[in-house]
Amino acid sequence: MNATAAGQRERSQGLALAFLGVLGFSFSLPWTVLALQSFPPLMTAMGRAVIAAAVAIVILLARRVPFPPRAQLRPLLYTMAGAVFGWPILIALALERTTAAHAAVIAAVMPLVTAVIAVLRTGERVARQFWIAAAAGTGALVVFALLRGGGEGGDFVADLLIAGAVVASSWCYVEGASLTRVMPGWQVVSWVVVLALPVTLPATLLIAALGGVSTPVVPSAWIGLIMLGLVSMYFAFFAWYRGLSLAGVARGAQTQQLQAPLTLLWAVLLLGETVTWATVVAALVVVGCVAWAVSVRVPTVVAPEE
Repeated sequence: MNATAAGQRERSQGLALAFLGVLGFSFSLPWTVLALQSFPPLMTAMGRAVIAAAVAIVILLARRVPFPPRAQLRPLLYTMAGAVFGWPILIALALERTTAAHAAVIAAVMPLVTAVIAVLRTGERVARQFWIAAAAGTGALVVFALLRGGGEGGDFVADLLIAGAVVASSWCYVEGASLTRVMPGWQVVSWVVVLALPVTLPATLLIAALGGVSTPVVPSAWIGLIMLGLVSMYFAFFAWYRGLSLAGVARGAQTQQLQAPLTLLWAVLLLGETVTWATVVAALVVVGCVAWAVSVRVPTVVAPEE
């Protein structure tokens, strides 16, 4: 009984941390809107990784963290490919061909895709009721996005790019969370952005040199880019990876369904956007489905280690 209570407490802590990470991620859209006032999409994607790497180097040196052993480099590179390059670049390219609202319709499946990859990749056990709740939440997210205008702007190439971005991001979540078994989550994301620096720094400088930056750069664009680097690309992952490792990747990933309603809230408060009552209802349904998914009990027949 004590072990069961301790496991439940650990999962609850994990869900709280995962939500804290999602809270940080949810500001990405408003900050990106600010950054795009002066910086092109690809530079925004690369530049935020450079900012995160600069902070990571200081922290790694201050903590005297040794370089990861060879056995950990491959999963770190897989995580880097999805988190630093896959999702940001593919989404940036897709948004040149379609709208953010349409992208949100396809990206709504990300928590469910993450759960599937987690089960296939790590053998994580989840109950049948969990899949029902996750699917219901995904459906509610699609409706939510459609109510925000996501039915418009369809483009086959853009849809393929978004689908690729979803798979890349989901895969990096699973790989990154798996690494937290052998190193703290903050070290995972720190090494991810540092290992990417030989690519992200030259790319950022090249884009700037080719005149991709709108001058003069407005202060709000700098604020958006810096916050993307510090929070969305770095510190939010501290809580996110730790949360996934404690709650389980499949279960913890469902908190990401809350990102769209939270982003809507910040869009209203920070960008002055308006919403309809139908959108609010859809958002509340998403919240209800997340609560349902994360409350489903873990199957009693489990692997010896958890």
